[in-house]
Amino acid sequence: MWRGTFLFLCFGLAIAIVGASPNAESLETLYKTALSGSRISDNVQEDARLDVPDLIRKYNYPIEVHNVTTEDGYILEIHRIPHGRDNNNDPNVRRPVVFLMHGLLCSSADWVLMGPGDGFAYLLAEAGFDVWMGNARGNYYSRRHVRLNPNAIFNTRFWEFSWDEIGNIDLPTMIDYALEITGRDRLHYVGHSQGTTSFFVMGSLRPEYNDKIISMHAFAPVAYMAHNRNPLLLVLAPFSNNLESLGALIGLGEFLPNSIILTWAGQSFCLDEVVFQPICSNILFLIGGWSESQQNTTMLPVKFGHTPAGVSVRQLAHYGQGIADKGFRRYDHGSRRANRRAYGTRRPPAYDLSKVTAPVFLHYVDKDPLAHVNDVDRLFRELGRPVGKFRVPLRTFSHLDFLWGIDAQELVYDRTINLIRSLETNGLDEEILTNTEQ
Repeated sequence: MWRGTFLFLCFGLAIAIVGASPNAESLETLYKTALSGSRISDNVQEDARLDVPDLIRKYNYPIEVHNVTTEDGYILEIHRIPHGRDNNNDPNVRRPVVFLMHGLLCSSADWVLMGPGDGFAYLLAEAGFDVWMGNARGNYYSRRHVRLNPNAIFNTRFWEFSWDEIGNIDLPTMIDYALEITGRDRLHYVGHSQGTTSFFVMGSLRPEYNDKIISMHAFAPVAYMAHNRNPLLLVLAPFSNNLESLGALIGLGEFLPNSIILTWAGQSFCLDEVVFQPICSNILFLIGGWSESQQNTTMLPVKFGHTPAGVSVRQLAHYGQGIADKGFRRYDHGSRRANRRAYGTRRPPAYDLSKVTAPVFLHYVDKDPLAHVNDVDRLFRELGRPVGKFRVPLRTFSHLDFLWGIDAQELVYDRTINLIRSLETNGLDEEILTNTEQ
């Protein structure tokens, strides 16, 4: 019964949420065969197939690909846009560093797939920043290890991690690398969803890293999930302590791996003028909240071409534990003995948010199913140095709109860039330190 339920959930969502950019040659063959009469823009089809470095190159932005190995052997790929294309494009100028971190099931593609003029990474580069985009272990760009095989049959050791390891190991490794390459001592950090969760983990477990952060901007911040309204996570939450062990029984450690056929099918159904396109929009609304006014439907094939990018089952289970427990704790290994071995206590310890002393700005919305206002308020109260809490002034704005919303630049990005600029110029002056709440 447990196995059947788990497989049903995984298979059902895999059918609904499909796509990624690998297997480009096979995918292109399918496109040419099935979509030869389509009037969809060549740019949209191409952008859905290109990986992040080639997508950035296509639009004539500078791109660097860096690889760094963590202390436990995961090989992470980082993408860098060192300067702008049209403005602030002198490669010899030393610029402030901004590090961007994606959310669950996502990758560095989040920050560029909407294209120049809309993608946050491009806007930052044009505004004069040195932009670094991280990729967490297990996603499409960081699916490598010095010893372990992510594709091993009935061996899930590669996938034995949650966002605890991403915050405790991956983020410090990538931040140290970016600072070393740029010669900087500190940087600005922007995370979305899980990219905020992992930062709070880092600040709690590795408090020395707070000194390396000039400012942290949390888009749709997720720590406490007591009021979560995401249907998938609500279904999984009661079984969260069993998910990983059930998956291991059938050799399943990864959730939503890449699939050529599903990628093709999802992108075919999501094209403009295809009758099934509204279903594609509804899938995103089911995950991130209803926000029809912010949905650029023409870009759906690109969104599904890069998302999902793969996660471990344990990442989902860890969020489920937070929903069931209504706290913000380290991963529960399912037994007192296992927890004692990992943490020295029978129960996983809570993350001490008072140790997160980097200046934190929370950017939230009224109707986010994954980052409820009550949970955001609790997070703000418990952080060691909360500086600003900004509500997006549009009631229909939701979780995924921080990345892909039509008005994201006006409602979120411009304010964030202005805050970062002000901090670069004035530091944390009295005006900013008044714990701005809007």
